[in-house]
Amino acid sequence: MKKCIFSLEDLMLFPVGIPDFVTVRENGLAYVDKTHFIPMLTRVGACYFLSRPRRFGKSMFLTTLKAYFEGKKELFKGLAIDQVETQWKKYPVLHLDLNARNYKDKNSLRNELNAHLEAWEELYNIPISNREPEERFRKVILAAHNKTKEKVVILVDEYDKPLIETMENPTLHEVFKNELAGFYSVLKSYMGNIQFAFLTGVTKFSQVNVFSSLNHLDDISLSSHFDTICGITKEELVDYFDPAIEEMAASQGMSKEECYLELKKYYDGYHFSGKMRDVYNPF
Repeated sequence: MKKCIFSLEDLMLFPVGIPDFVTVRENGLAYVDKTHFIPMLTRVGACYFLSRPRRFGKSMFLTTLKAYFEGKKELFKGLAIDQVETQWKKYPVLHLDLNARNYKDKNSLRNELNAHLEAWEELYNIPISNREPEERFRKVILAAHNKTKEKVVILVDEYDKPLIETMENPTLHEVFKNELAGFYSVLKSYMGNIQFAFLTGVTKFSQVNVFSSLNHLDDISLSSHFDTICGITKEELVDYFDPAIEEMAASQGMSKEECYLELKKYYDGYHFSGKMRDVYNPF
């Protein structure tokens, strides 16, 4: 009997439930390269908003931006941006992730903001205070700019989760709406200290005062230039996953062509621009 020998290097490891660029790259997990979008964003404008469904890759792209602005050049070796980027300049990055908490009571949003603010205040040697979150946010931006002599990068993941989770609770929804409007208004007031900002969410609350405070953001959600910034195109599916799909097809007793048709049936068909380039849901 022959001994079966295989190496982990021969396996494609998928980052299921791991929407973090650094973790994916450091552990050799499968990564669909979206870094060619970064120069398009950083060289054209400064503040963006992107709307996509949940579990569509927003967090992965946001953490990719975070690693880029932190100058982690080694993690981008072999990726598209490695061919064009020459500076790899390091900026102070403030990453606000509102996805990790359930917003069911009036203190939940304030507690989440405080957790991030306290970490930033400690990082930039700012005394922790009991002032309103937006006042503390201003101080953090100024302190980060003054300490590093570089403008600040601000990344907000799932900016609207507190609002979505309270749609059926009008009283709490109104409380959160006002708190977020005040907090996000800092982005517009302190643009002189901000190098780049990128906010993601499921929807754009354009008719409420949250986005009236953010009317300087460039909404790229339906732009044909960025329609495949999240999700997986058919070409990417073939280029990155063809061996894994062939293996899956064999395990299911079907041909590879039949497997591709099943994947298309269940996961394809999302369109985010008038040019109708379709993408597959990545999860």
